[in-house]
Amino acid sequence: MRSYLFNRAWQSLVTLVLATLVVFLGVRALPGDPALALAGEDRTPEALAAIRKEYGLDQSLPVQFWRFVSNALQGDLGISIRTGQPVSSMLKTALPVTIELSLLAIAIAVVLGVGAGVVAAVRRGRPAEWVANAFALLGLSVPHFWLGLVAILYLSVATGLFPASGFVPVRESLADNLHHIILPAVILGTGLAAVIMRQTRSSMLDALSTDFVRTAEAKGLKPRAVIGRHALRNSLIVVVTIVGLQLGGLISGAVVTEQIFGLPGFGKMTIDAVFQRDYPVIQAVVLVTATSYILINFAVDLLYSLIDPRVRVAGEAS
Repeated sequence: MRSYLFNRAWQSLVTLVLATLVVFLGVRALPGDPALALAGEDRTPEALAAIRKEYGLDQSLPVQFWRFVSNALQGDLGISIRTGQPVSSMLKTALPVTIELSLLAIAIAVVLGVGAGVVAAVRRGRPAEWVANAFALLGLSVPHFWLGLVAILYLSVATGLFPASGFVPVRESLADNLHHIILPAVILGTGLAAVIMRQTRSSMLDALSTDFVRTAEAKGLKPRAVIGRHALRNSLIVVVTIVGLQLGGLISGAVVTEQIFGLPGFGKMTIDAVFQRDYPVIQAVVLVTATSYILINFAVDLLYSLIDPRVRVAGEAS
């Protein structure tokens, strides 16, 4: 187990270093000069030179990269060119909103998707499977932005059941926080629930046809034990993989949902930074996203070893 963890941690560290380099060079390759955007109408050579010096844009790329990495390790991600605020403080404000939205969406998606997938597999060829497949197809086909607008129109404007926009931090009121964020989380989780349902159904059908499941049934185990302890557990590898990949994607990809519901999250900050050529914020956003993917994939590897010990043994052998 220790060897398996060391190998996965080492691979994650190398990936993070490479991702940091790609982020730094990719941001520098964007068209446009941030000094011009920051200077406004005062675009004299002296003003541009002073701005480049203040933000370190006049230095060579290796020097800028070293400063970026050394400061990031100390929690200093620079100063926003657009707002003049520390990027770390902006992340502390925006990131919790997106993380809460993503975790709630994942939780809703897992409950609906796994439950519907198991029912569809166990009740294959029956009305329950047809209903589950119909809802999965609907969730995959309907765009989130349209579903969000319809939800706002009927559940917020027409009936007033949920707020149309805004966000209340958990520390102020848990009830108000859930009241504001539950509708966006449901909208964001529908598409993912459909994906999880389809994959769970497919994996369950494969597991139910294996010899060890038929042996468990022949021994007289109750159907609930056969499905839960044997078939479902051996189907969770696929589910964990999808959830891990989608969680990283939700953290960076909840832009549309946040814009529709007026949530002050990661997405709005990212869009504003890209339009304003705000190098420090763009670097921080992409770095946080890449780090999230790496950490989530590392956690998924650990879950693999807990769900299926054969994965851990294979990893130690390699």
